[in-house]
Amino acid sequence: ACAPSNGGDAAGEFVVGMSGPLTGAAAVYGVAVQNSAQMAIDEINAAGGLNGYKFTLVATDDQHDPTKVATNYATLLEKGVHVSLGTVTTKPGIEFKNLSKQDNLFFLTPSASGDDIPEFDNGYQMCFADGNQGKVAAEYVNTLGLKKIGVFFKSDDPYSDGIYKNFTANLNKDIEIVETQFTDANATDFSAQITQLKECTFIFMPIYYQPAAIFMKQAKDTMEANAIYYGCDGFDGLAGEMDLSTITQEVSMLSHFDANSTEGKPGEFIKKYTEKYDVDTLNQFGASAYDCIYALYGAMKELIDEGKDV
Repeated sequence: ACAPSNGGDAAGEFVVGMSGPLTGAAAVYGVAVQNSAQMAIDEINAAGGLNGYKFTLVATDDQHDPTKVATNYATLLEKGVHVSLGTVTTKPGIEFKNLSKQDNLFFLTPSASGDDIPEFDNGYQMCFADGNQGKVAAEYVNTLGLKKIGVFFKSDDPYSDGIYKNFTANLNKDIEIVETQFTDANATDFSAQITQLKECTFIFMPIYYQPAAIFMKQAKDTMEANAIYYGCDGFDGLAGEMDLSTITQEVSMLSHFDANSTEGKPGEFIKKYTEKYDVDTLNQFGASAYDCIYALYGAMKELIDEGKDV
């Protein structure tokens, strides 16, 4: 399962690759994954590695752009990558899963949550899938006793569209939806959508943090003062994009990671991460990447303990 897929030539070195948005609109996600994966690798290597293996991370920048993935993938193979974290976000992840299938390159993505990402036997997710996010979000909204809600999603993004489809499939049918959407072509001016949603007191927003911040800044004086903006994992990073105290609306999100934890494994991770990288890129994407590295390490150790080659 952990055997080199491309004959990496670095003896005693186990190379882990990744493609993610290290710059651009979704950079807080990619940088968090790179930082956290590197932190885990540094810890493993400092403890002696594994059976003579030291771990190395090769991180490439896709800027959340699927057209850059093929070049990044070729770079990873050239660097002798044995296993990968895949991509950080879903849209590039669709391209990566097809390329990696050809070479049977194993990947465990921390955060590319699209339901189609683990389509083939060589790909897995540490994160929850979009279908589950949409389902759980709907189940939560169903408990609120609302008669009408607003929705603001990105129709040309498989992440946003995938969550929304599963959300509507599980939402109580007697809840009226005021649906608004946007695409890459109109992702800077949301005045029309804000007008449509201005009377809604609850707005579901399965989108990434940057367009969410643009919407909230533009809508702060138009939306109901007590409106609730509810998002999924894409909201992580929002506090670093804008000062949430400048709006009166409430912001809430579905997440598997509490950045305020002080106890247990989450507390340990947060303390180590913030001491090394500060808080600007502390999010669930990084927490999952940290776990991915240790999951790979654990799988290798189990194989070695069973007397098998890695």
